[in-house]
Amino acid sequence: MYIETTEKLLDFIEKSPTAFQAVDEMQKRLTENGFEVLSEKEYWKLVPGGKYLVTRNNSALIAFCIPEKESRAFHIMASHSDSPSFKIKENPEIKVDNSYVKLNVEKYGGMLMAPWFDRPLSVAGRVIIRRNGGLKEKLVNIKRDLVMIPNLAIHMNREANNGVSYNPQKDLLPLFAAGNTDRTLLEIIAEQVGIKKEDIISHDLFLYNRMPGTVWGADREFVSSARLDDLQCAFASMEGLLRAQNYGSIAVHCVMDNEEVGSGTKQGAASTFLKDTLLRINMGLGRTYEEYLMTLAGSFMVSADNAHALHPNYTDKTDPTNHPVLNKGIVIKFNANQKYCTDAVSAALFKELCTKAGVPYQTFVNRSDIAGGSTLGNISNTQVPMNTVDIGLPQLAMHSPYETAGVKDTEYLVRAAEELFA
Repeated sequence: MYIETTEKLLDFIEKSPTAFQAVDEMQKRLTENGFEVLSEKEYWKLVPGGKYLVTRNNSALIAFCIPEKESRAFHIMASHSDSPSFKIKENPEIKVDNSYVKLNVEKYGGMLMAPWFDRPLSVAGRVIIRRNGGLKEKLVNIKRDLVMIPNLAIHMNREANNGVSYNPQKDLLPLFAAGNTDRTLLEIIAEQVGIKKEDIISHDLFLYNRMPGTVWGADREFVSSARLDDLQCAFASMEGLLRAQNYGSIAVHCVMDNEEVGSGTKQGAASTFLKDTLLRINMGLGRTYEEYLMTLAGSFMVSADNAHALHPNYTDKTDPTNHPVLNKGIVIKFNANQKYCTDAVSAALFKELCTKAGVPYQTFVNRSDIAGGSTLGNISNTQVPMNTVDIGLPQLAMHSPYETAGVKDTEYLVRAAEELFA
């Protein structure tokens, strides 16, 4: 079961080079399983026993199931669709000495930059095109090795192995073509989409790592792939929702965008997307606003975003008593300064949920002298306050274009999500 779940995860990630494709893949999977697509622009007609989904910006998605029997609780698992990358700028081609053409890019999110060198990359995202007198969005994925960021040879930088400070405007621009070409990136995209280059009005395009995911290790116990943070949790949440048969609460699979850049967008955790959706569910069930507030007070959210595992070469970077490892279960994340929103109540609830699901759990706390990151739990709580626990799956090389996790842990989170929703 662990390998089977991992292979499904890798297939999902391969089809999801950006947040736009990730949401598109989830929508396909959910509609194949009977979910009705709703629009924020239209009236919603909700019925007990119904299964629905709604998207915002086509990069964030909320799917929910209404139980047959009346429920006064939302059970939510929230994750995010985006990963650190490089975004293609407008007018990206830069000619170099009439010998090369490189692309102008900028950083998206906080990433490890060094691993982006010397590996096959391509471009994916969306374009906005003219169509029948209006505008239409088209997804784009150039499914071939298209660009690369070549390293500077050791002979030209003898200090390369003593630590390098990278300038993203100078050092991280990908090589696209030889200097004698007249082709542009948008021309290649237009050919794939089947339109004229002039019909492309605007774009949100990103670099992505083309290396396929793999299962490896002496006993095939590890999995490595691009974008494990946070598609591993998004995938597990969706799988848990689909596995759950009888929903005891209003089950909500929530995937937000832009977590890697602070969540402060209309489709991020700081937006009203989750709040608006929950309010419309409440109204669709004929309930008052006071009943909505009562429902929030009895609800529970799992904020699922991957966690740092104990590193075999840097054991001194972790807390002496709270350092999760790969394949040992779901990680419950704590922080005294509320970077994570776990408290005694939400931790106890989640531990009991894991026990019922028959899956192991671990705890993570940063070393007291190392500042940690934050995630979407506390941010979303400013819009929809409820008991919330911050969890994740343990991984190595977080924010690298090729990350590593344990083969067993995805299945553990799927089972916990199934228990949460059921």
